[in-house]
Amino acid sequence: MQQISAKAFAKINLGLFITGKRPDGYHTLETVFAPIDWYDEFSFSSSGDLSMSCSNQDLPSDGNNLCMKAAQALREFAGTSQGVSISLAKNIPFGAGLGGGSSDAAKTLNVLNALWNINASEAELHDIAVALGADVPYFLETSGLAFASGIGDELEDIDCSLPFSILTVFPGEHISTVWAYKNFYPRFERKTPDLKQMTLDLCNNRNPAVLTAYENDFEPVVFDNHPSVRAVKEELLDKGALYASLSGSGSAVFGLFQDIEEAETAAETFHERYPVSLTPPSFRME
Repeated sequence: MQQISAKAFAKINLGLFITGKRPDGYHTLETVFAPIDWYDEFSFSSSGDLSMSCSNQDLPSDGNNLCMKAAQALREFAGTSQGVSISLAKNIPFGAGLGGGSSDAAKTLNVLNALWNINASEAELHDIAVALGADVPYFLETSGLAFASGIGDELEDIDCSLPFSILTVFPGEHISTVWAYKNFYPRFERKTPDLKQMTLDLCNNRNPAVLTAYENDFEPVVFDNHPSVRAVKEELLDKGALYASLSGSGSAVFGLFQDIEEAETAAETFHERYPVSLTPPSFRME
């Protein structure tokens, strides 16, 4: 029996601007995805059918799980009846804006594409990934920073890496992305800054001044309804973060630290209350 172990990493959003709404109901956005060192752990084993177990009993492990949907979509694409037994140790908080479910789905596609000898092209896998969720292509195709537009599925690699430690804190509140999109305060008419160029400047020149132009359009409504999440952002700034922000629609909040020791001290303090992850500078998903 062939068995494959794999990790599926989380992401944060360095800035997130919601730019409009399409006729099909999807919102368009501009954001920069950055990987963080917080990951779920997989074991894939050859099997006669599709099955899944998950360490977190609050998550479904049947056909409603995004990993199972990914496996089924790949089977239908390839016209195969091959199976797999998936075991998932869930470490990334869900309802946190960290893309854990999307990352899990992308890892499932990549692994099964090889395990089942399907050899689907990158373009073919991209189409399957988009149908599963807007964030899935990022985890499928990228290991570092990427600028995303469209509904989050149009990706451009940013050829640099963040020279900061990233402390990510999950305040324990599960926020629905659907709720966040229904309730955020639109500002479609404003001109958005060039997130890609800002990020290159931030990485290559270590220019913290550009951080003032980053925003997350979900923050106002999330902070209005979840004051404990706002408090985490304020505490990160108090503890020395150059910049702090909600990730995605939350509730996870991250801070960028120039001083590694300050980041480690802050991580120890938060860890007494919340799940945390500390990502080293220049991190990539490997």
